[in-house]
Amino acid sequence: MRKIALAAQAAAAFALLEDLLRRPGVFVTIRAEAQPLERLEARAEKLHNEIEAICAAADHTERDLTAEEKDKAKKLKADLDALDEDIALRKSLLPRSAGRRADPQAPTAVRPADPTHGFRNIGEFAKAVRMAALNPSSLDKRIVAAAPSTAGNEGTGADGGFIVPPDFRNSIWQKVMGDGSLAERCDQNVTASNSITIPADETTPWDSSGITAYWESELAATSPSKPVFSLKTSRLNKMTALVPVSEELLEDAPMLDGYLRMKAPQKMRAKLNTAIVRGTGAGQPLGILTSPSLITQAQAVISPVQGASTFVYENVVDMWARLYSECRANAVWLINQSVEPQLNAMRFVTNSASPVPAYMPAGGLSGSPYGTLLGRPVVPVQPCSALGTVGDVILVDLTQYMIVTKGQDIRTDVSMHLYFDAAAMAYRFIMRVSGQPWWGSTISPENGANTLGWAVALSSTRA
Repeated sequence: MRKIALAAQAAAAFALLEDLLRRPGVFVTIRAEAQPLERLEARAEKLHNEIEAICAAADHTERDLTAEEKDKAKKLKADLDALDEDIALRKSLLPRSAGRRADPQAPTAVRPADPTHGFRNIGEFAKAVRMAALNPSSLDKRIVAAAPSTAGNEGTGADGGFIVPPDFRNSIWQKVMGDGSLAERCDQNVTASNSITIPADETTPWDSSGITAYWESELAATSPSKPVFSLKTSRLNKMTALVPVSEELLEDAPMLDGYLRMKAPQKMRAKLNTAIVRGTGAGQPLGILTSPSLITQAQAVISPVQGASTFVYENVVDMWARLYSECRANAVWLINQSVEPQLNAMRFVTNSASPVPAYMPAGGLSGSPYGTLLGRPVVPVQPCSALGTVGDVILVDLTQYMIVTKGQDIRTDVSMHLYFDAAAMAYRFIMRVSGQPWWGSTISPENGANTLGWAVALSSTRA
């Protein structure tokens, strides 16, 4: 009944407006903005996001929706349907005002659903920010719609900074996590706080600690056991990239767009890759090579004696034997690019009359992008050590390495004050991230002396 009454009132209002327009000497100014409709669309989008958040929470933990979540989602869906019906009704009435004279002074509102807030690219946004900083009276309304300033004002504020529209932030984050990033191979977790604490069970199925199974005779009392947990706490570290951009570069929006989208993420990706491989754990992630759970495999005893700057087939076999068998399905060989000539020359039984190649490189563009050793990809990465030193070759299951990020994107701030005297804008990219292995130590096999692990590096000394 309420919707019918609203429709009748709207129809009556438009009828009155048409009657006024027919009278001579009467001019009616209609503003270009449709704020009530936009507010309804914003509310509808918010309800939609709340429903998605409920479903995402269940999907993240791989469970069904609880009864409480179902009831809440149904109520939100009913409210959303009602809003959609109201929005559709209003939109069906709006075309009747098409062609009327609009107030040229009325601000053009930016639809909340537009992720770029009307900007074609980040370069155009940057130019608008700089013009607003130099001449606040000519403020581009799209900047106000995009976000408040870093000081909480709608204009330039005390610092002249504005938040980059969400579409530009997300595109940068996707490049950080894109192809060539070790983080995408790790166990990725997202948190809204500054740290995350997760219970971990580091017992093996065959040892005597934790939950234990027993063989027992008939009518004998069952021996009790209980799980043993340790707490893995990972505190987020801050990684930043400060990118000054000259006034000359600002005059070319496409160049600025390409520069910011490529350079800053490239630097951040390289820094994160290095931390995953060799981070100290102090103010940065704890890396593979500094982890207490790393296994360092000695060079093989062969004849002739293996040289210091060599990687031979026997090393491959020995390293593979030290990797825990359950980790082999996800394992990769991380190598320094200087190791590749060793791989291409690697042979089975090198002293035989017809040695067989041990390393099979990628079979062209239609095949895998990497060659393989024992069926696992060989990935050259810059953080690996030089040939002949520990870390030149690492066999690792990166799903056993935990990456935690705060939110899904990078925070981006823009300011003209830091380099004001140089006529340059400062773009600051901040990512909150932490990382550490799930394994706190190596494990001992049920039978045998050699320990096993999730990551194996080759030593620079012989066994």
